Amino acid sequence: MKHRIVTISREFGSGGRTVGRMLADKLGISCYDSELIEKIALESGFSESYIKDNEDSTHGRFMYSHFSSHSFLPSNDVYLWKFQCKIIRELVDKGPCVIVGRCADYILKDTADLLTVFIHADIKFRADRIVNVYGATDTDPIQRVKQMDKQRAAYHRFYTDTKWGRAQDYHVCLDSGVLGIEKCVDILSQLY
Repeated sequence: MKHRIVTISREFGSGGRTVGRMLADKLGISCYDSELIEKIALESGFSESYIKDNEDSTHGRFMYSHFSSHSFLPSNDVYLWKFQCKIIRELVDKGPCVIVGRCADYILKDTADLLTVFIHADIKFRADRIVNVYGATDTDPIQRVKQMDKQRAAYHRFYTDTKWGRAQDYHVCLDSGVLGIEKCVDILSQLY
């Protein structure tokens, strides 16, 4: 097999980003997460905030896309999506890696040596975790979790026309709230 690629999709607050970083460290391979946004910004000319906002604001366009063809997407959205796909495929060509988010599971679905992962957890666990990791805000943590999950699901649906988090679309689904972050890393490293 040419390379071993792991994509990690995750519910907000489940620790999927942490699992991805720890897994890459344990395996001695690259991990791409926020680095993807930086690379896309550098090569596309869009600002990092625009790229991040595009992911966070897709929900508003989701209803529009639900009733119309993707060919009617604003040209910036089409360009950004195509550029994101290109960058992800180029990174995979460089060698084994872990890619967190950005619909990489869908973009790389035809890659022979791919392990697709979905990290999830109970909403209470995730709400507690985001307060511990990101700090408290004026917004209720459970509402923050629900809103971010809604945005991630809409982004995934908008660009892939598939349902985010559907177990049948992943090789492995792990509950980090039950297993713990370290155990999820151990399991994935054994599957690698």
